[in-house]
Order: sequence, then C-alpha cells, then structure tokens
Amino acid sequence: MITSKEKIINYFKSGIKENKNFKIGIEHEKFLFDNKEDKRVSYSKIKEMFSALSEFGWNPILEKGNVVGLNKSGKNITLEPGNQIELSGDKLNNIHEACAESQDYLFELRQVTKKIGVNIVSAGFDPISKLSEIPNNPKERYKLMTKDMPKGGELSLDMMYRTCGTQLNIDYESEKDFIKKFKILNSIVPIIIALFANSSIVEKKNSNFLSYRSKVWQNTSRGGLPKIFFEELDFEKYAEFVINFPILFIKDNEKYISGNKYLFKDFMNGKISEIGNRIPTENDLSIHLSTIFTENRLKKYIELRSMDTCGWDCLCAGPAFNIGILYGNLDEVYELISSWDKNKIINAYLEAPQKGFNTQLMGKDLLYWSSTLLNLSREGLEKRDILNKSGKNETLFLNHLQKVIDNKTTNADHMINKFSENEDLKELYDK
Repeated sequence: MITSKEKIINYFKSGIKENKNFKIGIEHEKFLFDNKEDKRVSYSKIKEMFSALSEFGWNPILEKGNVVGLNKSGKNITLEPGNQIELSGDKLNNIHEACAESQDYLFELRQVTKKIGVNIVSAGFDPISKLSEIPNNPKERYKLMTKDMPKGGELSLDMMYRTCGTQLNIDYESEKDFIKKFKILNSIVPIIIALFANSSIVEKKNSNFLSYRSKVWQNTSRGGLPKIFFEELDFEKYAEFVINFPILFIKDNEKYISGNKYLFKDFMNGKISEIGNRIPTENDLSIHLSTIFTENRLKKYIELRSMDTCGWDCLCAGPAFNIGILYGNLDEVYELISSWDKNKIINAYLEAPQKGFNTQLMGKDLLYWSSTLLNLSREGLEKRDILNKSGKNETLFLNHLQKVIDNKTTNADHMINKFSENEDLKELYDK
C-alpha cells in the first residue's frame, strides 16, 4: 500500500538499473483514415484491422468483452481516444533493434491497412478532421476523461482526439543520474519541439504553427512544463509533486471513478468515500503517474513526450538523437544546459510551436542549439559504438536530422509545401 512519501520514493528507486542493463522503449502513434471517404476510422474498422493483425501473431486485449488493443511478445498496440493506434515497443538494447521493431510493425500494418482500405497519416495533429467528426471507442476511461479533462485546459479534447506523438522511455542508474537526465530533458524541450515539428495543417488549412500539437499540449489539463522541473529535482521532490497533484480517475473493481475533487494525498490518507476510503496500491500509483501529462515524467523510468509523430523515414531519428545525448554524452550536455535560465527556457517553450527554429534561447536561435545538440548526440553514439550487421553504428539514424538542420526545413515545412502546391489532402497520407 502507498501510505507515505517514502513508499513513492522507493517506487522510483526500484527503477534504478546498472548502465549495462539500460534499455530503450519507443511508443509512436498514427492516425488512420478510411480511404473511401477520407474520414477517421470507426471502431468497427479498428476491430476489422485488429482481427487481420492476428494473422501476424497479435493477441487481443479485451475490456468488458470489447477488443481495445493487441499484444505480442513484449509489444502492445493500444487504442487512443479517437481511434489513433499506438505501438508501445518492447524494451530493447539499442537503436538498431528499436528501429527494426518499428520496421517490422510497419510491414504488418501496411499489409493489413491496404487489405481493408485504410490510409495512415504520420503527423502530430490530425490535418483533416474537425473535433466533432471524430469517432470514439468503448474504452471506459476515455468517457470519463472526455467529461473531466476540458475543465483544466481548453484544448484537452483536441489533445485526446486529434494529436499523435512519439515517446521515448529511458533508464537511470542512480538518483543523481535521474536528476541530470531530467534537467537536460526539460531544458531542451523547446529544441525538441522545433526539431521534430510535424503538425502544421489543421482542418485542411495552414495553421500558422509548425507544431500545432505542442500548442495543444500547452493548453491541456495536467500538461505543460512546471517550473519545479528545472530544479535539481530528486526522487523526494518528485514524490511531493505527485502527492499534491490532482487525481484524474481511480480504477476500482473494474470501474473508473472521477478523481477531480481529490489530490493523491487524499487517496493516501483514506479520504475518498466513493471507494470505501481504501488506501492506494502500487497499481493506483502507476495509474496516477501515467495521467500526469507533462512534457517529461517519471515512472520507474523516464518518459520523453515532446516529439510530434513523424513519417517512417524519420521515426528512428528522435530516439537516436536523445539516446546519443542521454546514454552517450550526458555530462557534456549537462554542462551545456546547466547555466540556462529557466524563465528563458519556458519562454522559448511557449514560442517554439509557432516560431520553430527562429525561437530565441539564451541569445541564440533554436537552429543553433539543434545543431549543437546533434553534434553532441553524434559524439555520444560514436562513443557507444554499437554496430549493426553491416558494421554501421547508431549515428546512421541521425542523417534525417542533419538534413533538417542543413536545409533549415522541418517535416512541418515539407507538409506545408506539399499541401500548398495543390491542396491535395492525399499528399498527407503515408506513401
């Protein structure tokens, strides 16, 4: 039972791993469109797709008799509120393995989507649909979230139904290692937003944002970049943050109950009468941690959550960029960011979705910082020197980002250019 702050601190400590056992986990979301009518797929189409994927060894995950996801040997396909699908990958040893996993998944997905008449869109924000046009599905918690989330952030429903991101999960070898990694991650959020911007078209028009997804997440309940994240945030301070954070929902006997009147400390103190004043379990803590929607967050590992989804050609670039920094070149990058002013970082964070590389941070633009960090990441991956069967190391996955920086043109710029030429929505579908 989670009865004290120490229990939460110990939960985080239980995630500590030796450096040699560090893993990489990638999660990436995709939009699906029915190609007969260019509309987001219905739940019945999802069921058809999940059934077809069973031929590749995927097994159904059920909730109250409804299929809401699939799993296969350490991997999960989960269903998001507007029927976006997300691959939550296995815990892997290097970027070569992680990228191979994504390519295998892409192969399976393409076979199935072609067969059932579905198109994939790899963008951070749905470029076509209005919020009112998007279907839902029977996952219980989404009903409750749809009702409660808008109370704390005006674009919360856009976040749920119209965004897709790429997430990276990484390990830490000590509390000190966590502190360094978490400070770096929160400091470079504006740079990540600019470099991976891929959500410029909204409702078939140029939104005048490069990452409209990031704009939405900044106006989402329970999201953002808290100032406390720029301190030397140890396990105790993060535990205090968690304890004093509002509850989104509580799962009790397979029912989801709104927690919007309570903080997690009320749960710990047995003050929630709707659930018989019971004390939270470790599973309740895990649910609470996964409903804190900040740009980065801590579980028994660190989750990086600021990248727009991108096409299959650049899917491995984001994980490679971050792994080079965090697993390969941590101290040098920490030294670089440790003198940055948190107010200037937050200002850049707020401006980056619209201004992209032109955003200023500490007297330089984000293109400069992207280039600097890319070089440091490359050095880190060179140090790791993990080779594939062809004898190439993980730096090969940075080629896409080098082109972005050399040409000063992000995926979002390409999306605007492709769309503007003839305003053909089919240009936005994955080829």
